Amino acid sequence: MATGRLSGVLLLWVGRRAPDPFEALADEFGARLARHLPFAAVRVRPASGRRGDPKRALAEEAAAVRNHLASGDTVVALDEAGRERSTEELAAWLGARRRGGRTVFVIGSDLGLDSGLKADAHELLALSRLTLPHALARVVLLEQLYRACDLLAGGQYHRATLG
Repeated sequence: MATGRLSGVLLLWVGRRAPDPFEALADEFGARLARHLPFAAVRVRPASGRRGDPKRALAEEAAAVRNHLASGDTVVALDEAGRERSTEELAAWLGARRRGGRTVFVIGSDLGLDSGLKADAHELLALSRLTLPHALARVVLLEQLYRACDLLAGGQYHRATLG
């Protein structure tokens, strides 16, 4: 298995702060992930007036997300209709991204993600075909990213091997 550090990961998520147990888990897996690669998580506030005009709210949220994107970023939008990957597939994909620029994962608000933002993303990723609460989706994504990085590093957290 190749060694070396992966390029950085940014998690952009639109929403309100989750209950403390979810925040603690997200912080824990974010800290573990940061041991393997540069990592940051940024919360984007949901747009106001969401009930009156959800399309406008989604467009405002997308604009706020785009403010955090840079040229060369690989954008992965989470969407239940996206591509599902196994842990091993996710690890291999991340491994192939080494030194390939920053990878930005985007979790939308409870309204979802703006269709234009999804269309502009390099990939749509589904954690599951089930609809997950956003706080849980964030924890699952962070845990899987940590698991994938630990697997790439030859760690014992994931009890299977690549190959």
